[in-house]
Amino acid sequence: MTMIKSLSTFITKFFTIFVIAVAVLAILIPGPGTALATTKIGTLSAVSLLLMVVLFGMGITLTPSDFKRVARNPLQIILGTIAHYIIMPLIAFLLVHLFGLTGAAAVGVILVGSAPSGTSSNVMSFLSGGDVALDVSIGLLSTLLAPIMIPTLLKLLAGKWVHVPFTSMFFSAFQIVVIPIVLGVLVHMVFKEHVQKVIDIMPFLSQVAILVIILAVLSANSKTVLAVSTLILVPVIILHNLLGYLLGYGFSKLIKMKTPQQKAITFEVGMQDSALASTLAISFFEPASAIAAVMFSVWHNISGSVLASVWKNHTDNTPH
Repeated sequence: MTMIKSLSTFITKFFTIFVIAVAVLAILIPGPGTALATTKIGTLSAVSLLLMVVLFGMGITLTPSDFKRVARNPLQIILGTIAHYIIMPLIAFLLVHLFGLTGAAAVGVILVGSAPSGTSSNVMSFLSGGDVALDVSIGLLSTLLAPIMIPTLLKLLAGKWVHVPFTSMFFSAFQIVVIPIVLGVLVHMVFKEHVQKVIDIMPFLSQVAILVIILAVLSANSKTVLAVSTLILVPVIILHNLLGYLLGYGFSKLIKMKTPQQKAITFEVGMQDSALASTLAISFFEPASAIAAVMFSVWHNISGSVLASVWKNHTDNTPH
């Protein structure tokens, strides 16, 4: 168990390098990842099941007291979630039009913009000295709302490029997102202290699952990922993320939050659940629409780490 914890800590510290290594492997040797991307187990794809493992890991760390905390101080959580679901989809929509994207590329960017906040934001908030409890609460609420928000936003913002199967996407997102989280909460409630061993290994399993999802999605798109038409997504993804940070921070300042809460809101607005976006893209649309999500996964780990480091050092050096 100690070895798994140490391995998880090591992967977390160098996660961006692992993501890049997996991306290179997917492009050079796409066979295994492509096979995984097309594999189904019952009605669910293997990629969907991997994401369910990640979200079960999120759920099993939660207790009823976490939900009571949300209920006691809902305003900041609700405002943060609203900011996320207004700012990020609109930035994605504007960038798509600014860069003249169409088809799978446009759908992929808007899908990333419509996703809930990513679990990586919790880590970045912690590293920067932010309010992790607020961060986790916003992440949980935005994730639970994802089955409704993703198909709604896609239909509104990307409907002219692709048919959005609202009902089937809602039920698929509900199955992939809500059921594993609820199951994780129930397991924690029933087994209580006995689940600690499972909780200890879930970060490691989640990290491996996300890396395998990236491998599968990139492998399925290995022939097009380095095309000129794909590389135009690089500045779009970078701008989407950085503008998310900037507007999230501006919003938190506008409503006069304290510094730890400002950091939490900044990361919660600016970071997306790229694993969920790529899973839904590969399940409902052209495989190429998942490329934006994989690029975002690489970039937001870089930008988030840099911002967290700068913020932490600035805070530590500020006279008290």
